[in-house]
Amino acid sequence: MNLIADLHCHTVASGHAYSTLLEMITSAKEKGLEVLAITDHGPALPGSPHLYHFGNMKVFTKEMHGVRILRGVEANIVDYDGSIDMPTRYLKNLDIVLAGFHNICYPGGSIEQNTNALINAMENPYVDIIVHPGNPEYPIDIKRFVKAAKELNVLVEINNSSFSVSRAGSRKNCLEIAQEVAKVKGMVSFGSDAHIFYDVGNFDHCFKTAKEANLEENQIINADLRKLEKFLSRKENIEYIKRELPL
Repeated sequence: MNLIADLHCHTVASGHAYSTLLEMITSAKEKGLEVLAITDHGPALPGSPHLYHFGNMKVFTKEMHGVRILRGVEANIVDYDGSIDMPTRYLKNLDIVLAGFHNICYPGGSIEQNTNALINAMENPYVDIIVHPGNPEYPIDIKRFVKAAKELNVLVEINNSSFSVSRAGSRKNCLEIAQEVAKVKGMVSFGSDAHIFYDVGNFDHCFKTAKEANLEENQIINADLRKLEKFLSRKENIEYIKRELPL
């Protein structure tokens, strides 16, 4: 399978990442990627950039060195209501919006509270992807979460970093989530969650999990540029409800 995009990457702007924008793009080019999403952490996470950083992403050209650049954010879910740390006036000018749980930003709760928070976040019409939902620190009702993601036309991420350097113990949950997505014919996104240039486009654990879960290639948004473009273009008509805009 040939993937055309990495939809979850961080630059030095995130405060705890170690490569520049140009280094990330150069790595994406070398690995044959056509699309790279720059998704630095939202401002609620310590060390992250100010909101103005995301407002000023308008200076990015749409393409650098033959790689299409998506201006994005990995927003933080901050409460049980699913609120995120990015005002709408900033979200509406971004190409892609990721959202998820991070310690310090989100208090953690019961399975019901965590699941409700994810679903409420997905109801935000600007949220595109729920990241690393298999984190064992935040147990969820997997079936309810995946069902809601499909209904709300939100992508479920398989996060490569969750199997290696981050969120220890995620593998079992990630596999169960992927299996449920496969079962309901939902959609996933592969994300390297790269915090340094050489991890851009690293999807080895994602591929393995997708194979074990029996996910089909047409359920992986990164595998089809046309499908990715169609998914992202729904924001041009944001007044419509997401569930009315299937892939």
